[in-house]
Amino acid sequence: MAMSDARVSKPKIAISACLMGEPVRFNGGHKESRLCSRSLNDYFEFVSICPEVAIGLGTPREPIRLVGDPEAPRAVGTVNKDLDVTERLAVYGQQVAGELTDICGYIFMQQSPSCGLYRVKVYQDNGNPSEPQGTGIFAAEFTARHPDLPVEEAGRLNDPVLRENFLCRVFAYADWQQLMQTGLTRKSLIGYHSRYKYLLMASNPLQYKMLGRLLGNLGTHDLQELAPKYFSQLMAALKNCATRGTHSNVLQHISGYLKQSLSAQEKQEMQHLISQYRQGVVPLVVPLTLLKHHFRMHPDPYIDQQVYLQPHPENLSLRNAL
Repeated sequence: MAMSDARVSKPKIAISACLMGEPVRFNGGHKESRLCSRSLNDYFEFVSICPEVAIGLGTPREPIRLVGDPEAPRAVGTVNKDLDVTERLAVYGQQVAGELTDICGYIFMQQSPSCGLYRVKVYQDNGNPSEPQGTGIFAAEFTARHPDLPVEEAGRLNDPVLRENFLCRVFAYADWQQLMQTGLTRKSLIGYHSRYKYLLMASNPLQYKMLGRLLGNLGTHDLQELAPKYFSQLMAALKNCATRGTHSNVLQHISGYLKQSLSAQEKQEMQHLISQYRQGVVPLVVPLTLLKHHFRMHPDPYIDQQVYLQPHPENLSLRNAL
């Protein structure tokens, strides 16, 4: 169950510079995320970006906030209302989106009028924020131009399920980039889909079947046209977080490949651990560890290629809390 070649080098992730401890905040401070700057730093090459500094706002500076229509807000100064940097942030978002074509993900600073993805306050004339809340100007422009790219806010990464899901998608994106670099063929596309079978089944079982049907049209459709559609649907499917129920279903499927190799007692132990996981007694890593042990003893070429068993570096311990 070796990791693919795409994972030998560090995947690139863009990140809000303040999260890496850089003093670029409006008050001259930062919002360092130790998860990013320390725990993840050994596994990814981070590309730090602060759009507010990049467009010429100083440090320290007057803070900005979103105002007006939540669907099309303006980014203006909190004191000097004539300070409107909406267009500058939008243009910079378009510029960076055009330049960063080799990244595999983006981690944004939450609640930022430039970088926030979700629930950013949009203030009205009465001084109160509106509902629904908005998206940062830079983040909106960037993500619109990279709809398949895994993106997440730093604060949400404190949730172990969201963290594991995001990083699974980052490595899937890195694998796809590697596939594009080595040359897309019908065989390589089918091989990619085959490797992601059980990860897809855990995330979105119905979409897995739909993607299989889509690839069934490979013989009659142009490969260069079908592949981007496939990948967009794949990334959308993987964004759905797996549950204990879907994980348990996948574990049962995979354990079926051992039915001719294990003793009755070993099968019983495997089923017991899967049941305990489903009930929330043990984390996912427990039945997975036993499965991997059995497959080391009884290798299976098909299971050996499955990304599900190790979708990210083992030392990240992302499944210990699932």
